[in-house]
Amino acid sequence: MQSHDYLTIAQEAKTSFIEKKSEFIGYLSPVSSNDEAVNFINTVKAGHRKAKHHVYAYILRDSNITRYSDDGEPQGTAGIPVLDVLQKRNLTDICCVVVRYFGGILLGGGGLVRAYSHSAALTCDAAQIQHMCQSTPLTLRMDYTLYGKVTYCLPKYGVLEQNSDFNTDVLLELLVRNEVLADLQKELTELSGGKIQMQCGTPAYADFSSVL
Repeated sequence: MQSHDYLTIAQEAKTSFIEKKSEFIGYLSPVSSNDEAVNFINTVKAGHRKAKHHVYAYILRDSNITRYSDDGEPQGTAGIPVLDVLQKRNLTDICCVVVRYFGGILLGGGGLVRAYSHSAALTCDAAQIQHMCQSTPLTLRMDYTLYGKVTYCLPKYGVLEQNSDFNTDVLLELLVRNEVLADLQKELTELSGGKIQMQCGTPAYADFSSVL
């Protein structure tokens, strides 16, 4: 993974399991700011007012912020294990809340660590992971005679095809990762003898998980 790439999730995910009569419900949400993370935590809490614990951890790219809370569980047995799962999976801009309904049987320190880790891991497994890369929209306009060569060349660069238009000539709208953009443009220029018109748009992050 390139240094500026990052992994996050596409949308909220939820899972639950029972451990010695305690129910653990895991919630995961993409967040991009401290306020969004806090709002998500409060929303989950509001939906589970009778639960004994609302443990959370979140990681933000902005200012490299990391927060967690054991919410009444013994120190180090809840928030840190949840955070640890997120960090080991290299996820960011993400908030995980694990709600626990106490079932009357004590799990002990090791049992709590395992249960909270399992809940976080289970919920990460249920989420759709996005591989976000810095990319640039690239519009190609070419003669039909070049289309075959171009479509043969594109897959090795892991581009995302956004749109295509077959009119007087061929128009392709692509998203290209910044790290391969110059190489792709060079190869397209060479294979077409400079006959492909190329226009770049505004760089932005995009999800390339389908091609990487």
